[in-house]
Amino acid sequence: MLKKGLLLRFLLLFLLTLNLFAVDATLTIEKDVEQRTKIAVEDDSPLPNERAFKIFLSDLKISGHFLADDMHRQGDFTTTVIDPALKSREYLLKFSMSRAQGTKLSVKLFKTANGTMLFKKSYAIGSSAKMPFLIHKAVYDINAVLKYPSIDWINRYVVFARYTTPKHSEIALADYTFTYQKTIIRGGLNLFPKWADSHQRSFYYTSFNGVVPTLYRLNIYSGAKSRVASSEGMMVCSDVSKDGKKVLLTMAPNGQPDIYELNLATGEKTRVTRFNGIDVGGKYAESENSVVFVSNRLGYANIFKKPIHGSAVSQVVYRGHNNNACDAFNNKVVYASRESSSAFGNNTFNIYLTSTDDPASRPLTTTGSNQFPTFSSDGSVVLYLKQLGGRTSAGYINLYSKQSQLFPVNGNRIQAIDW
Repeated sequence: MLKKGLLLRFLLLFLLTLNLFAVDATLTIEKDVEQRTKIAVEDDSPLPNERAFKIFLSDLKISGHFLADDMHRQGDFTTTVIDPALKSREYLLKFSMSRAQGTKLSVKLFKTANGTMLFKKSYAIGSSAKMPFLIHKAVYDINAVLKYPSIDWINRYVVFARYTTPKHSEIALADYTFTYQKTIIRGGLNLFPKWADSHQRSFYYTSFNGVVPTLYRLNIYSGAKSRVASSEGMMVCSDVSKDGKKVLLTMAPNGQPDIYELNLATGEKTRVTRFNGIDVGGKYAESENSVVFVSNRLGYANIFKKPIHGSAVSQVVYRGHNNNACDAFNNKVVYASRESSSAFGNNTFNIYLTSTDDPASRPLTTTGSNQFPTFSSDGSVVLYLKQLGGRTSAGYINLYSKQSQLFPVNGNRIQAIDW
């Protein structure tokens, strides 16, 4: 059996190699513009707000439902008169934002054909740093007024861990554009954050600051922290059931990493995989009856599936020879696949979409290196990460409209992320 320190270093090296990636070109496949609603945005803020305007454009685009005009127009928020030049757009969104004390945002939505106002609402928040969330909520409301499929994911926090110095990290929150960022945990080595509930009140994370790796749960509003579990060698929460009552863990109490399911109410752990090798990163799939995970059963990292209460293990991915990260949403699976074979230099990774009941895969990215694919809460959008010259970016792909967005993430290297 490997010594504990050696095993821990090996597993950390295996999991943290997911960070060795570079930026690719943004996916440019576009949905037929005739299927998206043409909309213009007009700014009547006391000081024209270029950042706010760009966030409105990003939200409208990634929703998959709008074709937004990228001209930053200034106009009168109080008038109902529509510029004749905008008649070719179906809608006009007017906004006015003030950030004197906190942030206040007012929006109006007009139908350009007849000047009818369809929606009007004001928003306010005490923290000026949280300005992006007001815009996300406004676009979410406008999307709902026009009866398009929900884009609730646009309002959610992203939680991520980033390295600060050797053996030190911090865990932070962000909006999906990473315009807003707030550090929640500082000091020591704290990694692998994972949302603990659908309402994003708490998250799990692994602390490597004690004798053994320990899983904690932290409430982001009250600051209350509780110990969940610990294990020799490895302890990572990779997924949470929809009702929040069970979690999937990667543990190595017997010298090799396997996947376990923990019942939070009883504390009972059920061993899901049994393999004399590496099984990590379990994700609930197929209505939580199965788990999809990364394993080296073929002599290289690949994606497999296993019933939680069964013994049969089946291969999910049949392409590539290093598929080292995945996420699942019901029957859908996204994974990162290495396209190059450099042993020590930069490698190209692309994100692919497949299914647990169909071996076919299709690429979601086409060039460069991409990692950490993560489904949105409704499975309609995929978040992934990129880095170029020490600069990290967050990318999003809408699976239905094929719209994509890329946002720079300033700061230190990201180790793990959840949405």
